[in-house]
Amino acid sequence: MRELEEKAALPQGGDHRVAIENRKRAVITGVMDVDNFNESEINMVTALGYLTLSGSDLHIQRLNLEEGEVAVEGSILGLAYAEPAQAQSGRFLHRLFR
Repeated sequence: MRELEEKAALPQGGDHRVAIENRKRAVITGVMDVDNFNESEINMVTALGYLTLSGSDLHIQRLNLEEGEVAVEGSILGLAYAEPAQAQSGRFLHRLFR
């Protein structure tokens, strides 16, 4: 049941793909929005949840939200997915009132 709730909270639609070339360039599809970015971190909403790309000297080379594509260049150190904030706050409230 918990898995169904988490799936329902994720943004829906489209394919999502991440291609990283030599840890210097990344092309990400299925991007719905870019929430925040700087030279060390880019936070975006994808078709499968929140994605954080971390590294150094990161620059967005191409951003096309109509097609859902972002191209990033720089030194890529990692990427991590996170659950949507709504799902996280819901679980926090659930634990609080147990």
